[in-house]
Amino acid sequence: MRAIWKGAVSFGLVSIGVKLYSATEEKDIRFHQVHRDDGGRIRYKRTCQVCGEEVTYDDIAKGYDIGGGEMVILTDEDFADLPLTSSRAIDVLEFVPAEQVDPILYNKAYFLEPEGTAAKPYVLLRDALADSERVAIVKVALRQREQLATLRVREGVLLLNTMLWPDEVRTADFGFLDEDLKVRPPELAMASSLIDSMAGDFQADAFTDDYRAALQEVIDAKVEGREVVQPEVEEAAPAAAVDLMAALKASVERARVARGEQPAAAGGAGEPTPISSARSAQKAAEKKAAKAPAKKAEKKAAGKKAEPAKKTAEKKAAKAPAKKAAKKAAPRKTA
Repeated sequence: MRAIWKGAVSFGLVSIGVKLYSATEEKDIRFHQVHRDDGGRIRYKRTCQVCGEEVTYDDIAKGYDIGGGEMVILTDEDFADLPLTSSRAIDVLEFVPAEQVDPILYNKAYFLEPEGTAAKPYVLLRDALADSERVAIVKVALRQREQLATLRVREGVLLLNTMLWPDEVRTADFGFLDEDLKVRPPELAMASSLIDSMAGDFQADAFTDDYRAALQEVIDAKVEGREVVQPEVEEAAPAAAVDLMAALKASVERARVARGEQPAAAGGAGEPTPISSARSAQKAAEKKAAKAPAKKAEKKAAGKKAEPAKKTAEKKAAKAPAKKAAKKAAPRKTA
């Protein structure tokens, strides 16, 4: 790696000499514009729109368009007078919890390497920063621009992440945010079940750029003079409009199959999901509620049937002594 900047980390009264290296690199396959007939490179000339002459770099200045066809021209002397006090320093401003920095602010990452005799204070700052579980908020001037950045530890090395300024982050202004959209609890439960079925630990090496690999294969084949035969890929038919719950349920089943788990049986067997559990509980409650009035009606009907029988028994019991008394009172017949 080649150092792109040299300076010092200013940490209180301690100054730590460092070199700056790009921590990332793009792996895009780049192409040149060429003439289709003979493969010659296409070159562009820098010409002036006013006089039409070709202009060298020495004669090029920076212009700021103020509108109405007017241009303010700035020279190198104008930029030299700007107050970039941190042009060769990384000034530590404060230390904050890492979770308080919104990831949308991160821009580009750089490694910091200690220079000369700065290894010991470098390691001291590194270890203290790791123990604090915080990141340092710093200011640094790179490429004639003052930037906000964070300083943190990654694999034993101090990592500088340049950041966007807050006014460089756009506000999300979309119509649906003002709409009163309601999500039903069963839908939310099923979506949560889908998230759980697709949960895992992030391993960056598990993901690859398939398009770049295929493009490189095409280039290699061109170089070697062979033909690349791409496998035919059947385009999936556009999915018919389905119910949101049905789509979520099907997604859960597909995620389970992808993880090697047994999908739920067609008849409803398998592990209960939050939705199936809720529906089972609701059905059980409905059955219980339906049985209660039926039992009450049976008891009521049984009570009504018992009342006439009871009255008949009472009447029979009352008549029996009367008949007995009448027999005693009746005169006996003599021969």
